Amino acid sequence: MLGGPGHKTLVGMTRTRLVMLSLAVVFSCLGLRGAFVAMRGVAPETGIARLGPEVTRRADIVDRNGELLATSVTVYSLFADPRAIWNADDVVDGLLTVFPDLDRGRISARLEDRDRAFVWVRRGLTPRQRQAVFDLGLEGLGFRAESHRAYPRGTQAGHVLGHTDIDGVGRMGVERAMDGVLAEGGEALRLTLDSGVQFALESELSQAAMRHDAVGAAGIVIDVASGEVRAMASWPAFDPNRPAMASDTERLNRASGAVYELGSVFKPLTVASALEAGMVHPADTFDLRTPLVVEGKAITDTHALSAIASVTEILAESSNIGTVQIAQKTGPRRLQSFFASLGLTTRAPIEIAPSAAPIAPQIWGDLSTATISYGHGIAVTPLAFAHAMTALANGGEQPVLSLIAETEKADPARVMSAPTARVVTQMLRSAVLEGTGLRADVAGYRVAGKTGTAEKPVPGGYAADRNITSFAALFPAHSPEYVVLIVLDDARALEGEGATAAWTAAPAAGRVIERIAPLLGVAPRLEDVEDMPRASLDRRAL
Repeated sequence: MLGGPGHKTLVGMTRTRLVMLSLAVVFSCLGLRGAFVAMRGVAPETGIARLGPEVTRRADIVDRNGELLATSVTVYSLFADPRAIWNADDVVDGLLTVFPDLDRGRISARLEDRDRAFVWVRRGLTPRQRQAVFDLGLEGLGFRAESHRAYPRGTQAGHVLGHTDIDGVGRMGVERAMDGVLAEGGEALRLTLDSGVQFALESELSQAAMRHDAVGAAGIVIDVASGEVRAMASWPAFDPNRPAMASDTERLNRASGAVYELGSVFKPLTVASALEAGMVHPADTFDLRTPLVVEGKAITDTHALSAIASVTEILAESSNIGTVQIAQKTGPRRLQSFFASLGLTTRAPIEIAPSAAPIAPQIWGDLSTATISYGHGIAVTPLAFAHAMTALANGGEQPVLSLIAETEKADPARVMSAPTARVVTQMLRSAVLEGTGLRADVAGYRVAGKTGTAEKPVPGGYAADRNITSFAALFPAHSPEYVVLIVLDDARALEGEGATAAWTAAPAAGRVIERIAPLLGVAPRLEDVEDMPRASLDRRAL
């Protein structure tokens, strides 16, 4: 009978069978899907177990002698496909046993996002971490081989080399400036640096900075014939292996990425400009007994020089009054043009990032010309200034600045005559023998150079008790081969000494030259030792 008890029983049994059959089909599909994933992994188009194209190994960086400075090593990074994870909480619990510093809430949210096929869990695993994760046997995880940058010499040349980010992209220094070349792989990129010279420069620079409790320091060594940078250092040091741990102060490359008013080291260039223009003769004399007034501002000397002085004496005694008189004879237009020809009004052209732009007035009036003549009112990088000094050392020809070896270079640019360069270099030798550079001289190496002490600019003017001290050296003076520049930021006086460059930067430059000259193959002239001032022979004790 339709609708009777037997019919109801039959309908119920049919429904039960249909439900059971449906469940069987569902579980069969899930089982087949699981078996398929287990055997083949997730479909390639989802990108779950696929390693993708092999990452090109970034090219090594070496010094001029082939010493390794930067290289790439293979590391493994952990990723996950949230769509292949059955229980995100279990996976997170397991991961926390290996990486206890993981943010549970953040990683849980990422692993539960089923709309994503790929998320990073941790980059740059150690071999032990990788094995520990593998041993967990968790679903939905995988490893990807990546190239990681390593710097085997630690902080040495750290600011020059720079660093890469976690994806291997250059973010500072040569790594950034030459990123495209390095990313292509291939042969090592050879720098002009000499690791031995670099080590000596960094060592002496850090000792000088710490000895005088300086805020920072920079040092540069340039081959005057080729324009190649043999060493470039900034202090405090920077470790490219740990860029994320570095402070802003440590990351700052003070040699190429910071600008300073360097003070009296500019005076030789002012004199060269006047001699080259024919506005001043080496035998000319100037009255230093009376301060100058330019546009209402008094120009004075830090120590009174009540005399009629020659150009050589003006440089040796570092007279502001005498230098301004020389600049006035030259004129604003000629002085500005001469400084521009030396590269002091543009960024230093070098294969490194950053290379900071100078700060100079757009219009050189009488007052700005006066102050710029002795290194105030214009701020440049130490690298740009050291490059300018190569023209004096190289017979009036300025070589193209370079940090990459074995590259084609343009011919040197003549910016002054050879006689002008030679005369000014001789004056700088006198500044070391008889003037403020006395403590920079080195037995047998005939150092020529100039001190610079400039008050640091502060809001509203200059700080009378805070200085930038520097020493620019050419050696050996009779036939210069190298320029050495030392810059100390806010160096403090030692007991019984002064805080000027004569006491801070000059001795540091002398110690650098004493160490690097033998490394660079510069032979000493021993006949010069007996003629040296006793104070220079006793420099180490100063």
